[in-house]
Amino acid sequence: MRILIYGFGPYRQFRSNITGEILRRLPRRKELTKLVFPVRFHRRQFTEALRRHQPDVVIGLGQCSRGRQLRVESRAVNLRRNQKKDTPKKIARAGAAALKTNLRIILGSQARRSRSAGDYVCNYSMYIILDALRRESSPTRYGFVHIPHDYSVQKATQSLNRAVTRLLRA
Repeated sequence: MRILIYGFGPYRQFRSNITGEILRRLPRRKELTKLVFPVRFHRRQFTEALRRHQPDVVIGLGQCSRGRQLRVESRAVNLRRNQKKDTPKKIARAGAAALKTNLRIILGSQARRSRSAGDYVCNYSMYIILDALRRESSPTRYGFVHIPHDYSVQKATQSLNRAVTRLLRA
């Protein structure tokens, strides 16, 4: 099994991104590819990663500025915007209003399910990847986890490492 796990670099007022730190700390495994994307609305960076690495499973990690729990996202919506004051725009003009994830990520009691990944780059990456997998009729499973910016890096890394280990054993 090949697993692609990605996170993001710094953005806006954040000089670092917890997802990049988590990826650096995750143990290296031959089955695991770790990528840190710049925070930008750039479709090709996500679709090229799928093409190049041909994963069986994709796990996206995103930093959120609010909350105290890990959030396992259940869907991506066809909306994006750069700033809160901007009017949301569609990601894909004729695309589905929402696309559901298809990977069950078990992170324990410190996590909750969420139906809203927002409308910034995390949601954008989810929508682009899910749409690409759908169009290709790919069997690749996809899930996404939002991590509060001030969450314990050690706890998040341990939880994600356990989740990856479970996936590899399945």
